[in-house]
Amino acid sequence: MLPLFHERRRAPALLRRQRGALAWPTWADWRGGRNWRAWALLGGAGLVVAALVLGVAIALTLPNLPALDRVTDYQPRQPLTVLTRDGVEIAQFGAERRIYLPIAQVPKRLQDAVIAIEDTRFRDHSGIDWRGVARAALANLRGRREGASTITQQVARNFFLSQRRTFERKFKEALLAMRIERQLSKDDILELYLNQIYLGHRAYGFGAAARTYFGKPLDKLSVAEVAMLAGLPQNPNGANPITNFNAAQNRQRQVLGRMRDLGQITDDEWKAARDEKLLIRSQLSVEVHAEHVAEMARRAVVERFGEQAYTKGYKVVTSLVAAEQQAAWAGVRRSLLEHERRQPWRGPEDNEDLPDDGSDAEQERAAAQALKEHRDDEELRVAIVLHAAPKELQLQLASGEQIKLAGEGLRWALPALSPKAKASLAIKRGAIVRVQKLDKVGWAIAQWPAAEAAFVALEPTNGRVRALVGGFDFARQPFNHVTQAWRQPGSSFKPFLYSAALEHGVMPATLVNDAELALPDGTGPTGWRPQNSDGQFDGPLTLRQALARSKNAVSIRLLQHIGIDTARAWAANFGLDPDKQPDNLTMALGAGSTTPLQLAGAYAMMANGGWRVTPQVIERITDADGKLVYEAPAAPALEEDARVLPARNLFITRRLLHEVVTSGTAARAHAALPRDDLYGKTGTTNDAVDAWFAGFQPGVVGIAWVGYDEPRSLGSRESGGGLALPIWLDYMRVALAHVPVVADPAPEGVTQRDGEWVYSEWAEGGAVERIGFEAEALAPAGAASSPPAPAPTPTPAASSAMPVFNP
Repeated sequence: MLPLFHERRRAPALLRRQRGALAWPTWADWRGGRNWRAWALLGGAGLVVAALVLGVAIALTLPNLPALDRVTDYQPRQPLTVLTRDGVEIAQFGAERRIYLPIAQVPKRLQDAVIAIEDTRFRDHSGIDWRGVARAALANLRGRREGASTITQQVARNFFLSQRRTFERKFKEALLAMRIERQLSKDDILELYLNQIYLGHRAYGFGAAARTYFGKPLDKLSVAEVAMLAGLPQNPNGANPITNFNAAQNRQRQVLGRMRDLGQITDDEWKAARDEKLLIRSQLSVEVHAEHVAEMARRAVVERFGEQAYTKGYKVVTSLVAAEQQAAWAGVRRSLLEHERRQPWRGPEDNEDLPDDGSDAEQERAAAQALKEHRDDEELRVAIVLHAAPKELQLQLASGEQIKLAGEGLRWALPALSPKAKASLAIKRGAIVRVQKLDKVGWAIAQWPAAEAAFVALEPTNGRVRALVGGFDFARQPFNHVTQAWRQPGSSFKPFLYSAALEHGVMPATLVNDAELALPDGTGPTGWRPQNSDGQFDGPLTLRQALARSKNAVSIRLLQHIGIDTARAWAANFGLDPDKQPDNLTMALGAGSTTPLQLAGAYAMMANGGWRVTPQVIERITDADGKLVYEAPAAPALEEDARVLPARNLFITRRLLHEVVTSGTAARAHAALPRDDLYGKTGTTNDAVDAWFAGFQPGVVGIAWVGYDEPRSLGSRESGGGLALPIWLDYMRVALAHVPVVADPAPEGVTQRDGEWVYSEWAEGGAVERIGFEAEALAPAGAASSPPAPAPTPTPAASSAMPVFNP
């Protein structure tokens, strides 16, 4: 009975099949799973429904998709870039660090590497890789997350969509990718991708990434470096070689494997790239330090072009010379760090709490976390004390490296390790300190310099600034001491006084009495008794000898001889602001005010023979397409009718300054650079509050200054020759390395008598022979003791501000 029952129940269906009827199968047919046509009908119906739903979704979505203008007319956000005159990047300003490269300038090997790891069938699909989609779907069903976005889809996402993982975004991404493929070539799409993709550490695009991680352009990368960059798009923040080198290296090896599998590299190339030790550019590493100049350029460009200066790809070419700028920066830092090591230990920068228990790895992580709150420096490395003993310190650097300090490297701060050390000075576990690598010592305890310094160098014929260092560290102190610091010039002012004296018959052979002076100043019966810096008086000296030895008593007697008003007017001819020079005898000792930049312009006139030049730092600006939008006008020719000061006067002044660097207070200059075309003058103010060296070679003027922002003594044994001159020498060693010695021919109007230069009209006598001896009446301050020669009409003093744009 049972089989008959089943036969009867199935008979109608069987009859329907035999007759070819298309009636809908019964539930038993579905449940039995023996009706393939039933399943086919269901699948077909599902496909029809899905197609209808998809069609409706496309119809509803397409009108709301964004226009493709952003990719068809690509205008990348490009930062403001500041460069030296020889093309070395100083700085970039803008949220996105990008170096745009047309596809023709992208190395083929990088293109292949990116395609190999991101989208192998990029050249073949039409925006969506259906095989990749199927593979990813199968992987996801198995519990392994895998993406299938093509390069074109990533372009669509990066330009038009968010990074949220939603079906709606993926759907729009696919539609946009197909539209992009219809309108752009494969090379166009790849160019967009390679320039727009974010690759970590503010680097957008592979051109910027190559500079960020390896410090060189794309076309200089090895296979191993190319593979490292090609692996970054998957996880640019967490798996880049700076943040997590191991993760980045693992991804790099995946890229290398794909390149080998696809025949892009040989087995030998694969092995060499796999084993290559990569040198990742340190975040602290800067090719050229010119932060103060970069800020000057940024302000000037933003003032001229507004906020679009940060996004339109403007390139500012400055007048700096890269190697010379770096030499000046290194010289400033070296001088200040050496000065700082002669000062007392001031104590740790800060103190952090470190846990007393935990594994070594946990201790290291805690130390690293504490150090994140303190800025590192490429020379003064920040470190945290892990263990402090009476004669040894164990520290951890921000890089994770652990070091020990003992012996000479710790001698400076040894008292701070005593149990009786003052709390503010004591070095204990958790202390934040600075360390520095010293020659013949290794790691040594250090501290940030409290003093500041500045250096500027310019070309005396046109004012182009070749180097400018506004301070020790821009991040800590952005104040630009070159352009903004008004300081007493000290003895570096004396050459202007000596130049003025030449016009009043005082020649290099004139004898001036270096004897003690007692001058009324209203403070008491003894009055003002100025002293010489060497603490002694040498009696009769020639003008040449007196300047070489920087004798204060002689300078005061010269100022009495020519008169204060005459001296101020003459100094104004050099571009020094007369209102900032005192109207009393202290002017002879440089008690007025000037900036390093203004002083550089004044010394430039000594170097060029009497012409005023305007300092210039910005040479030209181009837009993202290379179109010139600004160019500094050419400096005016040094023609005779524009000369401000007599050539013969400055020739003799130069001879006096040459004596200073060969046998005087700056004799160290000639000893370090034995050439006969160097000229200059040290400057040290009272109590060594300001230390200067101002000097030049005919092709370049350099001014160095050292002092505290809040004026105070640099130290009883400090001087311009000990602090500022070394900065000047560090710069000039580089600037003059391949420059031949330049002769200084005598101009008309001078002749030699008994080995000394003299104005021609006084060759047979008539010049002032003696000043300041007892047999002679001392002229009252402000009056001249002999008829003065006519002085040129003073010209307005130059502004100390840097005219970065010279209209």
